[in-house]
Amino acid sequence: MNALVFDGAPRIATVPRPAPRPGEALIRVRCAGICNTDIEIMRGYMGFSGIPGHEFVGVVEEASNSHLLGKRVVGEINCVCGACPYCEMEMPNHCSRRTVLGIQGRDGAFAEYLVLPEENLHLVPDELPDEAAVFTEPAAAAFRILEQVEIDAADRIIVLGDGKLGLLVAQVLWLQAKNLVCVGKHPWKLAVLEPLRIKTALAGEFIEPGAEVVVEATGSAAGLKRALHLVRPEGVVVLKTTVAGASQMDLSLPVINEVQIVGSRCGPFRPALEARRSTSATAAWSAGVGSPPSSSSSPAPRRMAILPLRLMFSKSARLLRRTRPRRVANTSSRFAHFEVSSGNGRIVVMTSSRAVSPRDAW
Repeated sequence: MNALVFDGAPRIATVPRPAPRPGEALIRVRCAGICNTDIEIMRGYMGFSGIPGHEFVGVVEEASNSHLLGKRVVGEINCVCGACPYCEMEMPNHCSRRTVLGIQGRDGAFAEYLVLPEENLHLVPDELPDEAAVFTEPAAAAFRILEQVEIDAADRIIVLGDGKLGLLVAQVLWLQAKNLVCVGKHPWKLAVLEPLRIKTALAGEFIEPGAEVVVEATGSAAGLKRALHLVRPEGVVVLKTTVAGASQMDLSLPVINEVQIVGSRCGPFRPALEARRSTSATAAWSAGVGSPPSSSSSPAPRRMAILPLRLMFSKSARLLRRTRPRRVANTSSRFAHFEVSSGNGRIVVMTSSRAVSPRDAW
């Protein structure tokens, strides 16, 4: 099969199709999403080598459970032993022997096929298109915050970051508390929140400090410093950012203000899939988590960290052309559309970016 392999540099290569072990399913990838974690992996995060990618929608082609065969699925990314102390304490995401799809010890979704334990899989409702279902994993990460932090309806919440995860966090937490503002650098991304009437602010604007909860999802090592200045004493800062590099910060502020710092990672898939049935949550799925305006005068980001990737691999790829922005079926979004091709196939990339090479894209 063809796959994108990272071994110090990203490359498209022909690799053996994975063979599922007992209890695992073979899944043909239909759609995969690029996460900021994938970009950080290209910078050395986790020391990963192999096939990256952990957000996907696929079809089960081999499984011992016949009810899964031919079904469209998404999958939880932590593959656990079930026997270590953390698994016995019902903390499987922290299994001491875990592998993590496309991040740690397990090849991921930037390939034609992947394997995951059958117990990790969740069926995708027929009415949910691939371009929406691919956001299940990051939406689950947003729902994880509600498992970790008690949020009152009257609480003031600040979400830092207007990438895919930041926008999903804002929409999920808004279901719990309406006094929320999402802060970002890109007006066209923040515009995704307009249908829900969620307040937004640009990063350079003054934001009144004193929030009960601040979620840091900027993708930048500097985000924590700002979060600590915005949270109130005895408030909570939730960290969602993962970066490859080390960061330095003054630890006196969280000590003096008695701020709780909560690391937050993977979350529950079931509420993430069910959220689309809520009218107020529909925009989280249907808006495509941000697409740029078609005006050429509007700045566009370089990377494709916020939108799904349609994987159709070619053995030796080169960038062909950029087509006009197009709408994705069943969404209101517009995606810039790139094609990467060789003689026997092509990669179709849906992104908000200007023309980039495959290497830059990853």
